[in-house]
Amino acid sequence: MTRTRSSGDPPPDPFDEHRRPARSLRVRVLGADLEIQSDSPELMDLAAQAFAGLPSHRFGGRAPRLKLRLALAPSLRGTSRDEPPPLLVHAAPGILGASFSGSAFVSVTPRDRSALVVVPRPLLRFAYHLRYELVELAAYLLAARCQGLVPLHAACVGLGARGVLISGASGAGKSTFTVAAAAHGLALISEDSVLVEPRSLRAAGLASYLHLRPQGLHLLAAPLRRTLARAPVIRRRSGVRKLEIDARGAFALARRPLKLRVLLFLSARQPGKGALLRPLPAGAARARLARAQRYAQRQPGWARFLRGAARLPAFELRRAAPAEQVRAVRALLEGLPG
Repeated sequence: MTRTRSSGDPPPDPFDEHRRPARSLRVRVLGADLEIQSDSPELMDLAAQAFAGLPSHRFGGRAPRLKLRLALAPSLRGTSRDEPPPLLVHAAPGILGASFSGSAFVSVTPRDRSALVVVPRPLLRFAYHLRYELVELAAYLLAARCQGLVPLHAACVGLGARGVLISGASGAGKSTFTVAAAAHGLALISEDSVLVEPRSLRAAGLASYLHLRPQGLHLLAAPLRRTLARAPVIRRRSGVRKLEIDARGAFALARRPLKLRVLLFLSARQPGKGALLRPLPAGAARARLARAQRYAQRQPGWARFLRGAARLPAFELRRAAPAEQVRAVRALLEGLPG
């Protein structure tokens, strides 16, 4: 619920900060207990699409309790040309905010373990962008900042408790490899964004969806190709169109955070006569991580993460049929102790 500011004395609770919204959803995501609150059934549906049915990841100790409030701002009409639309006020625990009609915003307050997302009603027709760019972003930032996790633009899959962090430039085949790995039984953490606890190198993520370019389907086995072709298509901000594949129920999701044991850098180069997996010196792996993680390296836990990651075996994975790549990586994980 939102209220417009009126003239005269304010009501006792003008921001509705002491009123509990009508709907709530509790989920365990990204190592935290997240309570999502809203008066809007449409926004709660988006939250369920993003977080329901995911494994209960936990990094150890008591999971922090976080709150995410979703507010739907009304669509106001008849605004005069001589003045802006009425001011709308919004609140979440520890957060007071205001916006004009038509303005969306995200506010994250790690100190109060709280986040607020405001969505103008006309934007409800852009369900993918609202879920991905507002709702998931707020939860991701809140969980990372409250737990000291390092946010990485990478994918992660694993076998047992052993995880492999997958990085690669655009077009290197990261999404295709991740879909193939999940289809061949490797446990999925995330295809796009990974949160890592820098001391333990344990990784968590949102495994709700996988995104794959339709033209990448021909690289996959026929039965899987036919199944995935039925997924809806979304359009990224870059203009790229991708299939949005709901991984829940379709693939094995990692039941707990995976401990990173291998760094994997995808390459567009063909293997030639050599092996698909080429070992990388520690210095080269560090340099590649730094180039690929420009945002993460400005976060407080980056230095500790990089020291630990630099001790992991690192490989370049050359381009090949996804099933061949997955077999090589699975054999690598199976050969690791523990």
